[in-house]
Amino acid sequence: MGSREQKRTGYAKRISTHLAAALVTFCLLQIFIVAKMGGSLALHLGIIIAIGGFAVAARGLERRWHLLEQGGLSQGGLALRFRRDLLQLWGACLVGALLWIPVAIIYRFFFG
Repeated sequence: MGSREQKRTGYAKRISTHLAAALVTFCLLQIFIVAKMGGSLALHLGIIIAIGGFAVAARGLERRWHLLEQGGLSQGGLALRFRRDLLQLWGACLVGALLWIPVAIIYRFFFG
């Protein structure tokens, strides 16, 4: 395998590493926020559903990167897409977890 092929396979591995770290961060933030907000069983079930949705989306992103590496994109094109996907991934991870704050406040307002 030449050095060019090794660089291309690096993006799929790197996105997988970021996906794993983002999933763990997403889970821990959700659990921490819901626990601090006095989470109920319904909110904890919501966490399970949110984590499942995140995992499905992560698998799709991972599959996309395997296909991108097999395509004929230049190294610069791959690097640009990689940075954009990382920004979107970590943004979704953090914002998605923080969305539990208003959900928990509304839930507590209606159901005590």
